[in-house]
Amino acid sequence: MRIGIFFGGPSREREISFAGGKTAFEYLDKSLFEPVPVFVDSFGRFILLEKELMYSTEIREFYPPKSIQKDTFKTYIESFPELAKEPIPSEIGVLLDPARFQDYFDFVFLAMHGPDCEDGAIQGLLEWYKVPYSGPGLMGSAVGIDKILQNEMIRLVNGQEKKSWTLTYDKWLPREYPILFQVLKKHLGLPLVIKAPHQGSSIGVAIVKEDSLEEFVAAVNQCFFQIELNADTWKSLDSAEKQAWGQKVANLDEGIGFPVVFEGDTIYHPADLISKLDTFFAAGNSEAFLSSLNSEDQVLIEEFIEGQEFSCGCIQFDGGKPLALPPSEVIKMVKVFDFNAKYKPGASRKRIPVDTSLEKNQEIRKVIADVFEQLGITVCARIDGFLTPDGTILLHDPNTIPGMSPTSFIFKQMAEIGLNVTQALTYLVRQSIRERIRIGKNTWQLRSLLATLDEQIAANNSIIKPEEIVSFGATDEEYQQARLKYGQLNAQGKVTPVPVLKASDGKSYKLTNPLMFKEYVSDVEALLHEERHPLLVETSQKAAALTEFYAGAVSYDISVYPDISSAAFTS
Repeated sequence: MRIGIFFGGPSREREISFAGGKTAFEYLDKSLFEPVPVFVDSFGRFILLEKELMYSTEIREFYPPKSIQKDTFKTYIESFPELAKEPIPSEIGVLLDPARFQDYFDFVFLAMHGPDCEDGAIQGLLEWYKVPYSGPGLMGSAVGIDKILQNEMIRLVNGQEKKSWTLTYDKWLPREYPILFQVLKKHLGLPLVIKAPHQGSSIGVAIVKEDSLEEFVAAVNQCFFQIELNADTWKSLDSAEKQAWGQKVANLDEGIGFPVVFEGDTIYHPADLISKLDTFFAAGNSEAFLSSLNSEDQVLIEEFIEGQEFSCGCIQFDGGKPLALPPSEVIKMVKVFDFNAKYKPGASRKRIPVDTSLEKNQEIRKVIADVFEQLGITVCARIDGFLTPDGTILLHDPNTIPGMSPTSFIFKQMAEIGLNVTQALTYLVRQSIRERIRIGKNTWQLRSLLATLDEQIAANNSIIKPEEIVSFGATDEEYQQARLKYGQLNAQGKVTPVPVLKASDGKSYKLTNPLMFKEYVSDVEALLHEERHPLLVETSQKAAALTEFYAGAVSYDISVYPDISSAAFTS
């Protein structure tokens, strides 16, 4: 089956999307699927990408082409609007017409995030052209993109009470900041959590901890994706500092992004913005107001919740019923868990399950499954929440296309029911076809596609493949390299990789699938001689039929592996 891997798009999360696209490209089972990378640019064009570009470190490394980049700024293609109607350079790829998608792939794996990508827009386009796609359908996607709507719908499902306030742009525009701040402190208290309602990956999230009007104004502007800049600040910057400021505006993880609206004009490039600001302040103006062309029209302001933060994936059985996976507790090592902290090594630790009673973990799984089902989400989602000191479970932010790096929450949690990344991706493809059938469009063609895939999965499981040992070394770096090798061998589908850890006690251990998704070797060593948590046992037992279909017989027993020479190990 040809799998079009869609990544990129116009959203601020496009680099996270690229990381997810790489995972699908590298880890899809090559004995079942042919990955076809499709880069979606900021103009909404679909580009059949040259495969070697999938190994770039970021999108800006290959697109727009370096030959057209101005000065020393790193920008995205939207800084060059004149290129929207120009041909795609041959070294990048080939432009695809959506009407011809079926000529190139049979199924689309969506690794896209944010507005236009995760809200039903791309899903609707694919349904129009009769191309099945991964993840939830139109309804679940539409709900999953809107944090304000989510809060209300979750409250209707489970009755949770969480104080929040929706601040619309027209209420912010009069700039009656002191009054607003006083009202919000009275209703919600401090700290205040401020969110851009249609963003993910912790973009557009700010926490106002101090009783500071200046901090409050900056946080709200950040989540509206706008900047207030005064003349004294601008004039204090030298040319290098102005360039650094312009680059920060262009960076989607920390800036408001281009195009920018300023004084009624749309500005596409940081060099042009700096020039206009120089002219503007030289004319004696005291304050400049800049806004992203794709700014939010409202922001969500919530009370700060004290408690244990968790993230819990939810998938489906073949019949459509939800299966909540074991929840992961997020232990933050930094004060503000923004985009950079979220994806920075060492900014957090993850523990499965949550450090609480078995009964409370079971309750978390139940409320996750209920919300998943009642909000019309299908196939897969990740739902975050808090467990407060008094035992209350508060949910927020269902994510219908979870982040998909090989060590993302969803893969860690699917590992606990016995699926490696390659098998989890096969599940996502297969279950997505099952759910597309349910909507009654192109039904018999999709049934045929599903039947063919099921036959191939069953045939694969019946083949006894030669074993290849993968040595997991004693350092974190060696452990990560071995995990990468293990994943590559799984994706090739030619051998059965056997992960073996040479532990600090001098013995070699055959690792179970869950142990290969821990963050550090020390985490693995700590679990070698511990009983498996009863929640993990319970969840994997409930998932046993699903796991067996995709992975065959799975063992969760850690065993000592016979001593073998180092020459027998895969490097």
